[in-house]
Amino acid sequence: MEHVKLSAYADVCLRTLMFLGSRRDQQVTTKDIAEQIGVPYNHVAKAVVELRNRGALDVARGRYGGSQITGRGLELRVGTLMRDLDLREDVVDCISEAGVPCPLLAACKLRSALRRAREAFYAELDLLSVEDLTSISTKAPLPFPAMP
Repeated sequence: MEHVKLSAYADVCLRTLMFLGSRRDQQVTTKDIAEQIGVPYNHVAKAVVELRNRGALDVARGRYGGSQITGRGLELRVGTLMRDLDLREDVVDCISEAGVPCPLLAACKLRSALRRAREAFYAELDLLSVEDLTSISTKAPLPFPAMP
């Protein structure tokens, strides 16, 4: 069974918010965000559009453009954002690649237990806002590992 992890899309959105949250008074280009968080430009561009649509970012186009986190972006609850961005219905697939459902599906209790566990994971993240994740006392850059 695979381990529970954030979707790659949710991860990029969260990294983008954290990076911009650590530079609240700056407009940063998508290219610079991508370089700093170690994520391909196209992935960050999609995340910026998503986060702008949610009101988490102000985005200015043009020569002096860039993205800047909003007050709403700083107030976002991490669990709520991750729930919204993770479109997977279940933690595990109960249907094979050939489209055959698991023979234990009708009486399976694991599926509902995993759903409850995922909700507990998100509930723990609901205790944190993006601002909580970026409130650091030093001006040192956040250490983002590169995505695989």
